[in-house]
Amino acid sequence: MTLPLPRPAHRWPPLPAIRAFEAAARLGSFERASEELALSASAVGKRVVNLEQLLGVKLLVRRARGVSLSPAGLEYLAQVRAALAMLSAAPLHQRTPERRVTLKVSTPPTFGRELLVPQLAAFAALAPEVDVDVLLSVPYLGGATPEADVTVLAMRASDAGASPLLNDTLVAVCQPAYARHLRLETPADLDRATLLRSPPESWRHWFASAGLDRPEPQQGPRLVDMGLAMSAAQHGVGVALARSSLVRRAVRAGELMVLCGVKAPPLTAYALTVSAPGPDDATTQAALRFADWLRAVCQVACSDPHEA
Repeated sequence: MTLPLPRPAHRWPPLPAIRAFEAAARLGSFERASEELALSASAVGKRVVNLEQLLGVKLLVRRARGVSLSPAGLEYLAQVRAALAMLSAAPLHQRTPERRVTLKVSTPPTFGRELLVPQLAAFAALAPEVDVDVLLSVPYLGGATPEADVTVLAMRASDAGASPLLNDTLVAVCQPAYARHLRLETPADLDRATLLRSPPESWRHWFASAGLDRPEPQQGPRLVDMGLAMSAAQHGVGVALARSSLVRRAVRAGELMVLCGVKAPPLTAYALTVSAPGPDDATTQAALRFADWLRAVCQVACSDPHEA
């Protein structure tokens, strides 16, 4: 004779059903609970129904615009929340916090403003665990380049030892109204314009590319950063030399225009170095990933068919 097995002393509800009930009770509807739990509203509702059938009581009162707690549901919710809190506090149930990496990136001001910073949101989406600290370097002032994990530097185009980032051209730009006022149509017309000087690029070099023999200007505003020269040109101070990749945004916006169609090879080149500790270090991995990403950004900037 087989004896009947004793009935279990407890009715153990499934955890997904408890979570569905708690979310619906807290948020006031199956729809809002479904968004939090990444389920359909009907799936949330079915889990709550199954829980009610298991317990033999009505936990939620369905209404046209949501749900509310029944007296039994109100009492049960307090017990459920206490149980969920205990489960959440268990160390084995907690996710290991994501390790964050701070990456120091040094860049010249104009490169940082025109190419790097506008694309930072894309890198943040690609590597959300990396916090990028952008540091500025102005080598032509004689200051030291800040210590960084990734360094963008301007070097002579003939120098070796760094990975070049951009293969673009040097163009003459000015405010459209300034060009119209002085009727600047050919390279020779720039004889009547104010030429903005910005080292280390050379007006004499640009004029030679235009087929003209002109000396380096000895008067007019001298601005130590190409970005300052571009800004001065935007405000009608004169004509500036600028890299096509860095001036593209302002040209498209109508703030600047490219004069004469002359494109000279720059005397300087942006280059990239990575100086992080070791191949297994988290910062090194982030630096190498950032460097690859930045090279791709610069490749797009140089290959854009709508050239400045």
